[in-house]
Amino acid sequence: MALGAARSRVIGTVVRGAMLQAVTGLAIGVPLAIFCVRYVKSQLYEITSVSVPVITIAIAVLVSAAAIAGFIPALRAASIDPVRALRAE
Repeated sequence: MALGAARSRVIGTVVRGAMLQAVTGLAIGVPLAIFCVRYVKSQLYEITSVSVPVITIAIAVLVSAAAIAGFIPALRAASIDPVRALRAE
């Protein structure tokens, strides 16, 4: 934790970084997946077009996983006493 930083600000910074990576991945991955459906649908059984509910669920799962994966280290970073950490170094 930074010297003088509020706990909520440290948590917000770490979670924001994790969510930024997830949103960037979604911005690249979703259009790419939609584009690739036309090439893969001839090789898969009963795939005719893009399934909006499936993509929506996949996006929700990814965003939830990114939020959890960012929140756990954020809590750990916010709970560290900076003076004690500097003395250990």
